[in-house]
Amino acid sequence: MATANGRKSIFITGAASGMGRETARLFAQKGWFVGGFDVNQAGLDSLLAEIGAENGLVRRLDVTDRADYRTAVDAFSEATGGKLDLLYNNAGIGKGGPFVDQAFEDIMDIVQINFVGVLIGIHTAFPLLKTTPGSLCFTTSSSSATYGMPGIAAYSATKHAVKGLTEALAVEFKAHGVRVADVLPGLIDTPILPPGMAANAPKEGMFRAIPPMDVAEAVWEAYHTDKVHWYVPPEIFELDKAATLAPEQTRDQLAEGSLFASLTAQPAGE
Repeated sequence: MATANGRKSIFITGAASGMGRETARLFAQKGWFVGGFDVNQAGLDSLLAEIGAENGLVRRLDVTDRADYRTAVDAFSEATGGKLDLLYNNAGIGKGGPFVDQAFEDIMDIVQINFVGVLIGIHTAFPLLKTTPGSLCFTTSSSSATYGMPGIAAYSATKHAVKGLTEALAVEFKAHGVRVADVLPGLIDTPILPPGMAANAPKEGMFRAIPPMDVAEAVWEAYHTDKVHWYVPPEIFELDKAATLAPEQTRDQLAEGSLFASLTAQPAGE
């Protein structure tokens, strides 16, 4: 098994594709040791072949299974000498539709993977973060965490939960020397999006289609700063402010079925 051999290390869930994969590629290029975890074993195998077997380890991981997560963290710890510079909780799924029309099992899948999986990951990996100077606990939230989005109510709720958890733990973990931050992506061009959505997106503005590498670069920058929320693109911050200052107006704009609403009624892609 490959080892970090003194290199900085990153543990990434949802690493087989999209933003997680691009983050793995970027950090490997920067000389980090990469732990890639996902339910997609084939995607993980191709990732390891791309970054080089000596530069990381990959393993199938169900983020909702605490025992499985513990095994994954233990394997990673063995390879890194008990260190973890950056935990990237990125695994997530998106299932849309009117809330009352969705199967309750689908709603619970969203909650389990997008939020409970994050809770499990942070709780399990915290001892490694605590023993690693300058470490960062980083999680994928979403632009849908700025205001509850119709058509993806459960997804949006989990991303609000991630944002709130990030803010709370940023305070709690400060006493342990561990930084906590998240990214709130807009429309990211990954396989999670419906066919043709990225191609039909505006060419400008906050809901233009963004390549997943932009999120990977935000993760890289986040490790080197003390900023809590990362908006990709930065204009998403304006949506966050508007939703906070004028929630009724935001509600009414969404209810009118404007272009803004149609563009936000799909989850950002992990």
